[in-house]
Amino acid sequence: MAVTIKDVAALAGVSPSTVSRTCKNNPSISEETKERVRKSMAELGYEPNFQASNLAAQISRSIGIILPPSPKETYENSFYLETIRGISHYCNAHQYISTIVTGQNEEEILNAVRSMSRSGKVNGFIVLYSRVNDPVIDFLFSEGLLYILIGKPAQYTNHTIYIDNDNLLAGQEATEYLYALGHRKIAYLGVDNSLVFSADRKTGYMTALISHGLTVQPEYCIEVPAASQNEFQELRKLLLSEERPTAVLVSDDILALSLERICMEANISIPEDLSILSFNNSLFARLTSPQLTSIDINSGQLGMEAATQMISHIENPSLPATKIIVPHQLIERDSCRRI
Repeated sequence: MAVTIKDVAALAGVSPSTVSRTCKNNPSISEETKERVRKSMAELGYEPNFQASNLAAQISRSIGIILPPSPKETYENSFYLETIRGISHYCNAHQYISTIVTGQNEEEILNAVRSMSRSGKVNGFIVLYSRVNDPVIDFLFSEGLLYILIGKPAQYTNHTIYIDNDNLLAGQEATEYLYALGHRKIAYLGVDNSLVFSADRKTGYMTALISHGLTVQPEYCIEVPAASQNEFQELRKLLLSEERPTAVLVSDDILALSLERICMEANISIPEDLSILSFNNSLFARLTSPQLTSIDINSGQLGMEAATQMISHIENPSLPATKIIVPHQLIERDSCRRI
């Protein structure tokens, strides 16, 4: 098996990015560290790809934007469109080119990222999602490539530059808002828990309930990894039960639209019978009837901050890994009522 930059990093006791910068003789790395890395390279017989390194060092002024793997649904989500708009706005102003990386599955995306990085066509990647056990992140980290994550990292936290909302706090505050309206039977509807933002929002929801002495009921927490018939059957079952919740916190506006459709089919009126509070404050939140009360996570600002950090780290490689938290705010509309 070929020796990788990750193997060298493990032996030398440094990060893969430090090995990468040592190969480029970056002045931000101390001579002592460089010597330790070079000894590890010699011991393992590691041969750096100087051609790719030289291409990258020229600064191609190009940034890859990686979307999550999806056959179709991802590209209909306005969160990604708004985030890309924020990235593009900042890149255009600073004469950088952005290239979208998409794929139907992780392997397709990984092959594209591998090809782009080894050809030296991009200086770094902005990853628009954070998922547990993501092979794309594993590759970027192991190769010592510059990448910025939108979302809280699930691995390599100390070495990752990331931009995020405080999703745990947002989930907690959203639940507190429903509690203040008199709701005690509050359910949570979210996407796959492997997506870090959804897991954090659910944790915030649970924290708020517990702080008020309310029990977190498993049947009130429904996760939808994919929009399959079975998962929505569970939701229908809950909404038609005698213990139906009076409010639902939903992790995404698009998922909230599915909930509204199911309510319409079941003759459940919003907000008279059920209050709904969702996240993202997308166009969908404003177009539906009633309009959705939603947490605005400032998607465009997330994109602009990611682009700002990316260009700063391209032009100043010695900068340490940073994290930036973009504030959220509750936008009140018509989908919640006091009981």
